[in-house]
Amino acid sequence: MTTQRTEPAQNADERTMLEGWLDYHRQTLAHKCEGLTDAQLRTASVPPSELSLLGLVRHMAEVERHWFRRVLVDDGAAPIHYDDEDPDGDFHLTEKDTWQEAYATWQAEIGIARRNAAELRLDELSRGRSASTGEPFNLRWIYTHMIEEYARHNGHADLLRECVDGVTGD
Repeated sequence: MTTQRTEPAQNADERTMLEGWLDYHRQTLAHKCEGLTDAQLRTASVPPSELSLLGLVRHMAEVERHWFRRVLVDDGAAPIHYDDEDPDGDFHLTEKDTWQEAYATWQAEIGIARRNAAELRLDELSRGRSASTGEPFNLRWIYTHMIEEYARHNGHADLLRECVDGVTGD
């Protein structure tokens, strides 16, 4: 698999720009994971951290699910990899956890995210509310937050990939 990353248009309307940057960052994380074995994808950065590329992909599946399902449309979707007993379960990997499963789950959540957002205006408010303020979020805020979330974790992915096999760059 070779991930094709598409630079967002430089003169697009706001929605196209936000969706373009979000897709670019999604593609960047997939690109950072390309060509590695499951064992390499499980490699943690530096002790005592458990952060790994496979964990990041599982985490981003959870993040996609949270913002575009539980918050945006309030569909009550349960967590995928964590629970009350293990709130960081997305990062706690076992030998049973595979790239194939994690990637398929992540891509499925991205597909649902796109469908849930497709018909909404950027200023349309979420059905779910902030746990801290009780206020809804507009779709524009969710897109912006997701871009920030991916950008931050793609920085982690850069360092993780370099630790695994020395590959650096975009």
